[in-house]
Amino acid sequence: MWLQKYLPNRSKLKRYRVLSILGDIIFEPNLWHMNRYSVSHGVLIGSICCFLPMPFQMLPCAVLCAHRKCNIPIAIAIVWISNPVTMAPMMYFAYRVGAWLTGSETDLGNIELSFHWLGLSLAEIWQALILGCLICGLSMGLTGFMLVRIYWRVKINRYQTSRRLRRKKTN
Repeated sequence: MWLQKYLPNRSKLKRYRVLSILGDIIFEPNLWHMNRYSVSHGVLIGSICCFLPMPFQMLPCAVLCAHRKCNIPIAIAIVWISNPVTMAPMMYFAYRVGAWLTGSETDLGNIELSFHWLGLSLAEIWQALILGCLICGLSMGLTGFMLVRIYWRVKINRYQTSRRLRRKKTN
């Protein structure tokens, strides 16, 4: 796969002392290989963690990837969709989805960028926000999961068809 040439290999990763803290778990082959299982599950986990309303979303993402033995770089790349620029619109959308599902529309009034306003508002909207984040993360994750699986199947079918055609030409 074209992306694999940009990813570090295991021998290169073993040279980093920082990663030795994690032991041999980090060197599990499926955490770095590009196969249908590890990439599709990496997209699923990365999408779910992308909508977590917390800082450092990469940590639970990496732990879940290590537990499920799926592709860490793909999952982390998906988590980076939520960055300081996109986090506020994503959380607002997730809140709106959660508020629509629970039927608990709360008027946010004038939005202020202060911890005081954030603390007061979170006390009122946290349930709708959490529900919306879970729904958005799961729906994005399952959509990505299915798209990766379909894409992989199409690529395999095309490869097998071209291989059969090459065999027919040589015979």
